[in-house]
Amino acid sequence: MIITDALLGEHAVFYAQFDYLEQSLPTADSLPLVKSQGAMLAAALAGHAQLEEELLFTTLEPHIGPMGPLAVMRMEHEEIEQTLLEHLPAAQELDQARKLLLQVIEVVREHFAKEEQVVYRLAPQSLSAEILTDLGAQWAAHRAIVLA
Repeated sequence: MIITDALLGEHAVFYAQFDYLEQSLPTADSLPLVKSQGAMLAAALAGHAQLEEELLFTTLEPHIGPMGPLAVMRMEHEEIEQTLLEHLPAAQELDQARKLLLQVIEVVREHFAKEEQVVYRLAPQSLSAEILTDLGAQWAAHRAIVLA
């Protein structure tokens, strides 16, 4: 499996989670519930972003440079994490927390689209199939998944 396929698979799981949250948040009646949903999303997104940066971005960087798409992706990772880890836990009102979490989901959807349309397309243009497969194996090891 190549790294971009693995990361796209993770995106698919996030999309299902986003759909669920977008449907359930408007009727969520508890501030602690909304904050805990945000905390779970934050943990999952942080793990995803860390693997993207550690495996794919650092390998791509010598080929496409640190600026441009990679700089944008890293900056957006930080902004998303900051909102989920700092702003959402500090929310004092239910409506504020709902709004923040829904805004984060919208931002992450846009971020994923950029990754899928730009970075993940640059990977096979810049890296060999062998490197992409090796990165996929490293992803699987980090996720404790045995590839056939």
